[in-house]
Amino acid sequence: MCFRIFTVLFFVVGLNTLEAQEINVPQFGKGILNLVGQDSTWTMKASARMQFLGIGQWGENEQGNLASVGSNFLVRRARLKFNGFAYSPKFKYKVELGLSNRDISGGSEFTHDTPRYILDAFIMWNFYKDFELWIGQTKLPGNIERIVSSGNMQMVDRSLLNSRFTLDRDMGIQLRHKFNISEDFIVKEALAISQGEGRNVTKGNLGGYQYTARVDFLPFGNFTGNTQFTGGDLKRERHPKLMIGAAYDYNNNAVKTRSNQGDYMFTDTGFYTTDIKTFFVNTMFKYNGFSFMGEYADRNAADAIAKNDDGTLTGDIVQVGNGLNLMLGYLFKNNWELSGRYTAVNLDKEITGRNKELQYTLGVSKYIVGHKLKVQADATYLNEVNGPEGLISRLQLEVHF
Repeated sequence: MCFRIFTVLFFVVGLNTLEAQEINVPQFGKGILNLVGQDSTWTMKASARMQFLGIGQWGENEQGNLASVGSNFLVRRARLKFNGFAYSPKFKYKVELGLSNRDISGGSEFTHDTPRYILDAFIMWNFYKDFELWIGQTKLPGNIERIVSSGNMQMVDRSLLNSRFTLDRDMGIQLRHKFNISEDFIVKEALAISQGEGRNVTKGNLGGYQYTARVDFLPFGNFTGNTQFTGGDLKRERHPKLMIGAAYDYNNNAVKTRSNQGDYMFTDTGFYTTDIKTFFVNTMFKYNGFSFMGEYADRNAADAIAKNDDGTLTGDIVQVGNGLNLMLGYLFKNNWELSGRYTAVNLDKEITGRNKELQYTLGVSKYIVGHKLKVQADATYLNEVNGPEGLISRLQLEVHF
């Protein structure tokens, strides 16, 4: 109810102030409305996006018998975004709200049993030369596949590696910086200190804090339009562009099974805590319609098996192990793209009891207005070594105003 009242009031106030603003209605894909303060001391771009997804699947159970055949249709994502600057172009902000069931799910006692509407809410302050301070809730500088926006993906959705190892969003502060080694060679760094339990948590920090560091090397300069975190080579780079990056995350006294993601590890007296470390190495390459993205992830914990105070097992286990994700794509001149992806996730079987998981995906995309209006389809074969297998086919329409 409070969210609905806020939304109505926001648009009522916006409509009442339009006469006092310079209004620019942009072209498709550039936002719904661009507002500029009368004295040019603030701006706001409002935009919206939707993803409509259809899924068909077939799968086996552990005994190799047919377990599931079915289809599903849903609004995968529906979001509102607001961004601009306040008082000075050096003081920027972004707010992104999720409205679909998938976006707002995950409410619990730790979010005051409310839907998780807020995805991003943070400010970016360019306080000195190439230094920028971010404050609020947003994505951590972790794995490349999560950093790539869900609206800019090369395939319908992210890989199995991301679902097992991603850090996603959290509340905290980040320091960003960049510098040049030579005229073309650029280095970008990011440091983050966050709460360590994911987005929209309102009941304080149950464990320790989470520390994340990332560095990216761009030996051939910036990608056109800074698209190193955008799927596919839609800019058709005239010269080879390469990014090689690495990220390290240390979650002190973590209370969840996947660092700041997954389930809380309850005990008979409170929470089980353990130090969790996650390491990523990744690369992005683009040239003349051809693109390649590669990523390796590794996670370990001081003691991955959760225990009660008396030493008995709680049943919760930290998802330790490693994964590899490789993706190739080629964009034809008619803006059709073919892509392929190989993913292998190898959780520590002695600890987790899970066999190695393999994922093979073939995708086709038609970019009508770049990533702002596109149709994508893919087919995925999933196989657990010495275990069940399955097939998934997906078709998705993205509309981004």
